[in-house]
Amino acid sequence: MNAINPGKTVSLCIMSGKGGVGKTNISLNLGFALRDLGHRALLMDCDLGLANLDVLLGLAPEKNLQDMLAGSALAQEVVQTIETGLDILPAASGVPEMVEMDQNQQGALFDKLTNLVSAYEFLILDLGAGISGTVLSLARMAQMRVVLVTPEPTSLTDGYAIIKVLHSRFGVRDFLVVVNQATVQEAKDTFQRLNLACKNFLGFELVHLGHVRLDRTMTDAVIHQTPLARHAPTCGAMKDITTLAERVGRYREENLEAIAGRQALKQIL
Repeated sequence: MNAINPGKTVSLCIMSGKGGVGKTNISLNLGFALRDLGHRALLMDCDLGLANLDVLLGLAPEKNLQDMLAGSALAQEVVQTIETGLDILPAASGVPEMVEMDQNQQGALFDKLTNLVSAYEFLILDLGAGISGTVLSLARMAQMRVVLVTPEPTSLTDGYAIIKVLHSRFGVRDFLVVVNQATVQEAKDTFQRLNLACKNFLGFELVHLGHVRLDRTMTDAVIHQTPLARHAPTCGAMKDITTLAERVGRYREENLEAIAGRQALKQIL
């Protein structure tokens, strides 16, 4: 059974219905937090046409996911080490054909990633915003789906929309929610509104993974192209992200046997 997932890798995607809610920042700093907790993690930029994880890191990768899928570069040539224990798989930018991958491309991506991720305890997929076919496919491949929302009504509406589409089309019912740029009370109220909508109209409830407070230091980190985890490791927002990482790490430790018995990424084709 252990051969199914030899690294006991947990894959989780960070997704949102709309852009501008801080998805890439949360993904990046969650990776650093997991690394600092002693886990080996791979960050994958899945905003396949508008990559920006590398921008937040101040990197200019020579090769990217497009090269890997085209066969002009091996996965090991594309993956870059940020720090010991944390690697990044950068995507292409300004390549519209990457946004809507066909089934052959999705199959090739699945095969290459399956071979790659066993070296890591966590694979973090930073998905593009919205409900494109590629976003939905990658969300279904992941073991855990984290929906990122803010207290803004438009974010809630769009967050509900992506949950509804994944449920109505593919029967997905398990979602974790993180409320970004919010106080404790705002996060509680926001989650309750979203959860109530899912309970009333979709017939299932969500799990509140946590929240990340609004913190000006996050903007400063972006401007300096330095992860918040290194720019201001003791600031409020980073403490919240570390709490998220601790909860995800605890889930892995408590479910190692079950995780070993299922694929790191689900085959959906």
